[in-house]
Amino acid sequence: MQLTEKTLSSKDIFNGKILHVIHDEVELEDGSRALREVVRHPGGVCVAAIDDDNNMLFVRQFRYPYGEVVLELPAGKLEKGSTPLENGKRELLEETGAVGYSYVSLGQVYPSPGYTDEIIHLYACRVKAVGDAMPDEGEFLNVEKIPVIKAAEMVLNNRVFDAKTQIAVLKAAALWQGGKL
Repeated sequence: MQLTEKTLSSKDIFNGKILHVIHDEVELEDGSRALREVVRHPGGVCVAAIDDDNNMLFVRQFRYPYGEVVLELPAGKLEKGSTPLENGKRELLEETGAVGYSYVSLGQVYPSPGYTDEIIHLYACRVKAVGDAMPDEGEFLNVEKIPVIKAAEMVLNNRVFDAKTQIAVLKAAALWQGGKL
């Protein structure tokens, strides 16, 4: 099997500030047809920043789709004209007031490949300095410091629900424990 699908037609359903939704008709390998709904997304970035006291910097913010406050690592969508790393540095500074150094790529994740093309770039870094957070207009959050080991335990004990945060915390904690961060 080649495991491919051929796009036969594509229709724009919604084109918003962040998301673009399309409805495609595709031809499958066996010649049959299927419908695909796809959410196009510019991508995102997430940063696991560890300070000199071996705490990770987190933010808590209300997430409307879930109707609750969610614990996350600093993150945001990619802005055109900037690399994922530049975006990560900007998000860390804006959301926590921290400036990082010794950035390490933790790779990328596909948060939900069944319906979106979003790619989230993950990074870890050490914290050089912390000043005042400068959140975007309309962004309200609280910054928290959580020890690296406790953060990893929280993920493993299902106390952190955000997927990008779970992955970045576990990868960064493994590097940190191995002396590579």
